[in-house]
Amino acid sequence: MSDTEVRAVVAERAARAGAAVANERFRDGVDVERKGRDDVVTEADRAAQRTVIAEIRESFPDDAVVGEEEDERKTVPETGAAWVIDPIDGTHNYVRDIRVWCTAVAAVVDGEPVAAAVVAPALGDAYTADADGAYRNGERMTVSGVRDPRRGVVDPTLWWDHDSRDEYARACEAIVEGFGDMRRLGAAQVVLPTVAAGGLEGTISNLRANPWDSVAGVFMVRQAGGKATDLDGNRWRHDSTGLVVSNGHLHDEVLAAARAIEELD
Repeated sequence: MSDTEVRAVVAERAARAGAAVANERFRDGVDVERKGRDDVVTEADRAAQRTVIAEIRESFPDDAVVGEEEDERKTVPETGAAWVIDPIDGTHNYVRDIRVWCTAVAAVVDGEPVAAAVVAPALGDAYTADADGAYRNGERMTVSGVRDPRRGVVDPTLWWDHDSRDEYARACEAIVEGFGDMRRLGAAQVVLPTVAAGGLEGTISNLRANPWDSVAGVFMVRQAGGKATDLDGNRWRHDSTGLVVSNGHLHDEVLAAARAIEELD
């Protein structure tokens, strides 16, 4: 196998291992700690991250690791190989016994993802992406073919702090005025594969996404035929401001909704 193919295998293996650890503790009375007013963490997050890293280290002991918890680095290096991991994306759902959460792993080389896996064990879904495409439970997936905004469903993803609720309100308003319906799943790395699989036509935020909340899922969307940009319509990167993702057919409309959050022309 090529190096990229090996990374795809390891990404899936590591995501499945981390998700299994988290799932063992799901709905089991896990203690919840606060990292800030609006952010929570559990020992399940930390245990799952350690498991993911251990799986990666077996095959790539010298690669950089970008992870949400503990002392892992928080930025994606522009050169060399790295792994971007979120042990539990959707922790607020997790601690409320809601099934919409996942473990996400992306392999990155020179700042660009080359493979990814998102495993949502409570939902029974495992999403993967490699150089050849994107898959849900082993079946190739593609973005939806919807071209009429009135049939489109869009998710306002990421999370706006309490002092930015006006932006959250504008995001919701732009979606309900411009599209057929709105969903808010509460876990970006579940939302993004759902766009890739055709369940949503887009997702928007004006915020700068943490790499662990975005890199794996954006890669899946692109490999499934979709599009991801920043607020200016430029190709999205791990350090971009704004996250605008669509099935491609409705990208102009989704971008306009994202720009409305900050009342941009």
